[in-house]
Amino acid sequence: MRIAVFNYGAGNLFSIQAALRKEQVEPKLTKGASEIRDVDAILLPGVGSFTQATKTLPMKQIRDAANSGKPLLGICLGLQLFFGRSVEGPGQGLSLLKGRVERLPSTVKVPQMGWNTLEIRKSNELSEGLPEEPWVYFVHSFYPETCGPWVTATSDYGVEFASLVAWKNVFGTQFHPEKSGKTGRTILRNFLKSVRR
Repeated sequence: MRIAVFNYGAGNLFSIQAALRKEQVEPKLTKGASEIRDVDAILLPGVGSFTQATKTLPMKQIRDAANSGKPLLGICLGLQLFFGRSVEGPGQGLSLLKGRVERLPSTVKVPQMGWNTLEIRKSNELSEGLPEEPWVYFVHSFYPETCGPWVTATSDYGVEFASLVAWKNVFGTQFHPEKSGKTGRTILRNFLKSVRR
């Protein structure tokens, strides 16, 4: 299985590559659109700026690939890029899901760095095998404000937000599965199973 992992200058690439290799998947680091056609899935890693990512990534080609059915996984910032706009700054996201990206409220310490629970809202291939309220690891200052059939799980940190999404071939985590122990590994394996189907 070949997975294109996009390198937009700030993603946490080492951890996600190591997590994929544990699952016998060789990630293919890329910055351009040329790899998209030759891979089985696309992964947008976490960490970085929404604006910088929209300038660096081949947004149209990623959108076209997702709309054609190619599996796509977004982690943290990668998930935020599924939406059209972010309060973080200018730039046009992928607009794959309805909603927007907001800043965490000032009533909590920002960024959120640490463990938090998922409240599973909907069973689907991404949530398969997860316990009722699994713990996962977050590092973020922004969150997706969205509601719809794609919201698989939510988390609460000053505000309730979508933390796990799945819609057709588009999957996203606001947390870092590569740093979330057994739960993160289960979610990553579930995504890889969906790619193999």
